[in-house]
Amino acid sequence: MALHDPVIGRWFKKPGESVFEVVAIDEDAATVEIQQFDGTIDEIDIEIWPTLMLIEVAAPEDWSGSVDMDPEDYDGKNANDKPNGYQDPLDFLDKI
Repeated sequence: MALHDPVIGRWFKKPGESVFEVVAIDEDAATVEIQQFDGTIDEIDIEIWPTLMLIEVAAPEDWSGSVDMDPEDYDGKNANDKPNGYQDPLDFLDKI
């Protein structure tokens, strides 16, 4: 039985599986939305949550692993090519 309630931002691990973070709780759909360390999004029925043998764990040392991308990963071409729709936020700063 789960000893911990789902809390957004907390990390959990089911024995024998990878760690995941609670990213949302949808009360209307009665689900807990989770994101695996590799970036995979999934949901768990809130009624099933207490039956899972979850262990609350510390965030991984490199908790940003699901969002890390090298520039070459965008399209496999040139590292200087920017993906479609990319805008550098610094382009919008006033230049002094």
